[in-house]
Amino acid sequence: MLSRKFTTTACAAALAALSCGAQAQISGGSVKIGVLTDLSGTYSDLAGSGAVLATKMAIDDFIANEKPNFKIEMVSADHQNKADIASNKAREWIEREGVDTVTELVTTSTALAVMKVAKEKDRVVIMNGPASTPITNEQCNDVSVHYTYDTYSVANGTAKAVTTGGGKSWFFLTADYAFGQALEKDATAVVIANGGKVVGSVRHPFPGSDFSSFLLKAQASGAQVIGLANAGADTTNAIKQAAEFGITPKQSLAGLLMFITDIHALGLKSTQGMYLTEGFYWDRNDETRAWSKRFFEKQKKMPTMVQAGQYSSIYHYLKAVKASGTDDTTKVMAMMRKTPINDFFAKNGQIRDDGRMVHDMYLMQVKKPADSKYPWDYYTIKATIPAAEAFQPLSQSRCPLIKK
Repeated sequence: MLSRKFTTTACAAALAALSCGAQAQISGGSVKIGVLTDLSGTYSDLAGSGAVLATKMAIDDFIANEKPNFKIEMVSADHQNKADIASNKAREWIEREGVDTVTELVTTSTALAVMKVAKEKDRVVIMNGPASTPITNEQCNDVSVHYTYDTYSVANGTAKAVTTGGGKSWFFLTADYAFGQALEKDATAVVIANGGKVVGSVRHPFPGSDFSSFLLKAQASGAQVIGLANAGADTTNAIKQAAEFGITPKQSLAGLLMFITDIHALGLKSTQGMYLTEGFYWDRNDETRAWSKRFFEKQKKMPTMVQAGQYSSIYHYLKAVKASGTDDTTKVMAMMRKTPINDFFAKNGQIRDDGRMVHDMYLMQVKKPADSKYPWDYYTIKATIPAAEAFQPLSQSRCPLIKK
C-alpha cells in the first residue's frame, strides 16, 4: 500500500507562545486530510498523483493566503479501485491517525464504501473523482460533498448535444459496476428525452483491456452512436480498438465521461470533432490558465477537472474550518454549505443539502489538429450549461435528507 505523509504548520513564530489559540478547537491540534485515490490503475491519469499534488497546492496556498493558526497535515494512499481497501484505509486513518476528512475517492464503489465509514465515524468526506448520482440520491448522507461533476451532468451535456445533432440511435458499451450503470441510465434518459432511441447495450468487466467482442456487438447493432459509459484507460482503449476494427468513422463514438488527459493520450487526429462535457478547462480564461500553469510546472500535464476540483474543494474545506474555528464535522459542513464557492474552478458554486456542489458545466468539442495552436489547446467551448440546468434538480432528488 503506497502511503505518503506531508505535514506543514501555519502557526507563526509569534503565536507559538500562545500555543496557537484556535488549536484548542482543533482536535489533536491539527487538521488532517487523507487523499484516497487511484495511484496505479485505470483512473490514475485523471486523478492519481495529480490529485495528491492539487491537495498539497491547496494546503500551501491556504497557508500563504489565509494564515491560519492551526497545523495542516496530509496523508495519501492508493485504494486500487477496491472498496474494501478504501474503507479499511479510511477507518485506519480516522481511528489511528485522527484524519478529519477523507477525499478524492475516484471510483464509485470506493466512494460509497468510505461514505459509510465517514458517517459512522462523523468525519467529512469530499469526493471529486467518483461520478454516480446515487452518491447524492439513495446513498446520500449529511457528512458528504460531491464536488466536481456527476453522471447526470456529463450525460446531460454530451448525450443531448450528440442526439440533437443527429445521432438518434444509440448502443452503449458500459463498465460493469455502479458508475457505468449510472452513466448509461442517465444518458439513456437524455437520449430518449431528445427524440433518440437506445437499440442495445453490453457491459464489460472493470477494468477492461480487450473490448473486441463488445465492440463487435456494438457494430452489429447498426446504431449511429456507440455511447462509451466508462472512463479513463477503459475509454481510451475502447476508442483505439474501435478505430482498429474500422468501426469508426462509420459509426460515431460518444465518450460520455472524458478528460483532457484522454484526449492528450489519443491525440487530436483520433478524437477531433468529439463532444465531451467537463466542469473545468485549463484554457478557459486568465484565472484558469494561471492556476493550471502552476500545476503543469510540477505535474508536466495540464489538470483534469477532477484535479482542479480537488484543489478547489480542499481550499473551501480549509476556509470553512478557519471560519468555524473548529474541525467539528457538523459545524464545518454547515459552513461549507453556507459559503458560496468563487475561485478559478467555480463561480457562485453552492453545496446543496443533498451534498451536491452545483456549478456551471461546459460542453466542449475537440479541435481539428490544424486548429490547435499550442500544446494542450484541445477544446472549443460550444456552450456553458448553467448550474441550474447542469445538475439534477432537487425536485427529482431521491435523497432522504431532502424534504418535499
